[in-house]
Amino acid sequence: MVTRHHPNDTGLLTEQLLDAINNNNLLAVASLLSRLVPEEISEILEATPPAQRNALWQQIDPKFQGEILAHTNDQVRSSLLDQLEQHEILEVVGHLQTDDIVDIAQSLPETEQKTLLNALSDEDRFAVEIALTYPENTAGGMMSTDFIAVREEVTLEVVMRLLRKIGELPDSLVDLIVRDRDGRYVGTLKLNDLLTHDEDTLVSALVDRHKAAIHGMTPAKEVAHIFEKYDLIAATVVDDKNFVLGRITIDDVVDIIRDQAEHNQMASAGLDEEEDLFSPPSRAAKRRTFWLGINLLTAIFASFVIGLFDASIEKIVALAVLMPIIASMGGIAGTQTATIVIRAISTQKLSQANSKLLILKEATVGLLNGLVWAIMSFAGVFLVFQDWTLGLIFAGAMLINLIAAALAGALIPIGLHRMKIDPALAAGLMLTTVTDSLGFFVFLGLATIIIL
Repeated sequence: MVTRHHPNDTGLLTEQLLDAINNNNLLAVASLLSRLVPEEISEILEATPPAQRNALWQQIDPKFQGEILAHTNDQVRSSLLDQLEQHEILEVVGHLQTDDIVDIAQSLPETEQKTLLNALSDEDRFAVEIALTYPENTAGGMMSTDFIAVREEVTLEVVMRLLRKIGELPDSLVDLIVRDRDGRYVGTLKLNDLLTHDEDTLVSALVDRHKAAIHGMTPAKEVAHIFEKYDLIAATVVDDKNFVLGRITIDDVVDIIRDQAEHNQMASAGLDEEEDLFSPPSRAAKRRTFWLGINLLTAIFASFVIGLFDASIEKIVALAVLMPIIASMGGIAGTQTATIVIRAISTQKLSQANSKLLILKEATVGLLNGLVWAIMSFAGVFLVFQDWTLGLIFAGAMLINLIAAALAGALIPIGLHRMKIDPALAAGLMLTTVTDSLGFFVFLGLATIIIL
């Protein structure tokens, strides 16, 4: 019977597992774990405090521990590996594919990493060593060497004999990699073609030479884009000379998409998506203090701008009431534009050819919104304060700040991207500084010049 999991199952099972661990009910722990797949167990481990996490880890069958480790974030994986002896780590990786072994090897100290590599078979060690030469978030760093390659001059009969000899085929196998005599990538042979053509047909007659391979240094984000664009299930990874290195499958791409979503969400607050939910407070505070310090500096700058007009605020109390509205509207407008631009950058839809048009379009949106809300703001301020001059000043500041926010929301992410800085990490903080400071300066400056 197929087990059906509902959206709240994982949360409920986490609570039940924690109760069983706290009560030392090992039978209940084993029963609950048997209902979960490795990915779900990894999520539970990440959501469990260290003491219970370590106790729960001890109850997991070693033959499943490797796959679970492959799905946890870096900090949690390192903490769990610290509990294992060297021979236990070797036992854990013995059940894994090479791409998962690479993930675990990257979490080990250099000395333990060498010991791990020496314990692998020659074939696995060679594959892992090649993958470790590539950065973690590239096609080469995440590829698997678990693939089947054939030469283009052989017949389908020869290929079928090879597959029967291998016995167990790799997961997500939809085609075979075709190489020439020197091992260079030629194309792919679909399993469908292999099964539906005569055995004396040459591979060269059926090879798909249009299916491009992915270079080993291709960033993970671009790999996901390629899979999405061409509806791929698997893709071959090659080096500079077009030699086959490995393959990437759709499950790897799902991990990329999930990691990228987590990265964008955490980076917007200046945090690391790999941070352990229950990391020591001192470590968490150290990671966050830098961005808090930067935010303090920007807040001081905004306060300095306000301080320039303290005499005006003292004489016209309404200015203090209306100031936050200008800054808030600018912040929202800028964030809307920045979100559009950052998404365009991440999906590779933004280039130098169309960036000027996008900036112009967003500035126009800012102008239109500025006109609408300037009119409404004038009406609102006039009704409340019965002062048409103050209403005009507020409307003018609203118009200027919404246009400036739209321009800043477009220019800041584009500028950061061209400087090789992740826009998701720094754009929000810089944008807030611009919209707050400029909003205060324009509004208070206009009030000072016109009224006082």
